[in-house]
Amino acid sequence: MVIWNRRNFLRAAGAVSVASSLPGIPLLSAQEQETKPVAANDHIQIALIGAGGQGQGDTAVALSVPGVKLVAVADCYDGRLARSKEKWGDDVFTTRDYKEVLARKDIDAVIVGTPDHWHKQVSIDAMKAGKDVYCEKPMIHEYADGPQMIKAAQETKRILQIGSQRVSSPVYIKAKELLASGTIGQLNMVSAYWDRNSAIGAWDYTVPPDASTETCDWPRFLGTAPKIPFNAEHFFQWRKWKAYGSGVAGDLFVHLFSGTHLITGSHGPTRAMGTGAIRFWKDGRDANDVVLGLFDYPEGFNLSLRVNFVDGGSEGEGITFTGSEGTMEVTGGSVKVRRVPRQKAPGYTIDTFPEVMQEKILAAYKEKYPDSTFDSAPDGGVERYNMPEGMDDHHEHFKNFFNSVRTRQQPVEDATFGYRAAGAALLANLSIDRGQVVKWDPEAMKLV
Repeated sequence: MVIWNRRNFLRAAGAVSVASSLPGIPLLSAQEQETKPVAANDHIQIALIGAGGQGQGDTAVALSVPGVKLVAVADCYDGRLARSKEKWGDDVFTTRDYKEVLARKDIDAVIVGTPDHWHKQVSIDAMKAGKDVYCEKPMIHEYADGPQMIKAAQETKRILQIGSQRVSSPVYIKAKELLASGTIGQLNMVSAYWDRNSAIGAWDYTVPPDASTETCDWPRFLGTAPKIPFNAEHFFQWRKWKAYGSGVAGDLFVHLFSGTHLITGSHGPTRAMGTGAIRFWKDGRDANDVVLGLFDYPEGFNLSLRVNFVDGGSEGEGITFTGSEGTMEVTGGSVKVRRVPRQKAPGYTIDTFPEVMQEKILAAYKEKYPDSTFDSAPDGGVERYNMPEGMDDHHEHFKNFFNSVRTRQQPVEDATFGYRAAGAALLANLSIDRGQVVKWDPEAMKLV
């Protein structure tokens, strides 16, 4: 078991840079980082499989990385294939059948932006076809998906990176260094939230008026999901149903777990309890719009998570790490540390004792702590570290992915990391469904 404090850091044998973790040391801006031209043989050709909002957004960011070109797109809605050509050119190959994309020899890597229930199969098929894979989070839809995806990555020796971009965020990396250096003392609690207060935030995405069995490949979309008649809302708002998505746990908890695991170095919790319900968005969905979770970690801290899709207007996300000597608050763009060093003197409570006893205790106390004052602990002030100018964690995550594609080194969020984050997140759903505490082995990555 690891307890985070200064002594652990000093024994870490250079695991992080001491200088970079000291207060007041700024992060480098994007302009200050070394840039190198992309060699001709380092150009990467990619394909998008699943061209919804996240898939198209991922692709736009991927194409902002030098040396990357899009050559093909697969999606089950004709309108998104047409839109892909509008955005990226008529020469982009489009198809409803993703296997036609995988059969092409001119594709090096694919982005998997499908609904959750297709992540495993598309990723495995892509790796077996010799493609590297950037798979959107959550990595899994069911627990059995994880071991199969890990095995496929190992056997094919392909790169598989999961798309929780905060793992590549300079802010989260800075927070990891600060925690390891003992800046807030011994970690004992982590609290995280990701709230929304809008219809789109609650997955009520627009359904195009031409949605039909003519424009949508409904059987292909369903895949392994229960076979039901065509339903345009299920097709375009799939996150609202458990058959295709993983609820707020898979959509948002997994980001918070990824960040927590990166910063603490933990492999995951051992116990979980979740609660939640459909509190407001009673539109036929079966995925809860309010979910809370409590998790025990073997490193000696507890994690509490909250997602509320009817939060009253204070939308946002954040993770607060509480230690024995302060707190560290991490948001998408900054990390803020408030230091409150502990006093060496413990203080005393003697008013209820006889005066003779009070004098005796006070004399002994002053002899042991001659310089102490019985005041509250001193406030060490607040330090803030902002995202370096010109940098974005989504862009950094794709830079890391393409670097792995070129070097064949494992990515920052490989299949094992991705499964541990998604496996932990889905414990909340499992606990709610079972109505009880559930147990997880983070090392073996299996339910207990």
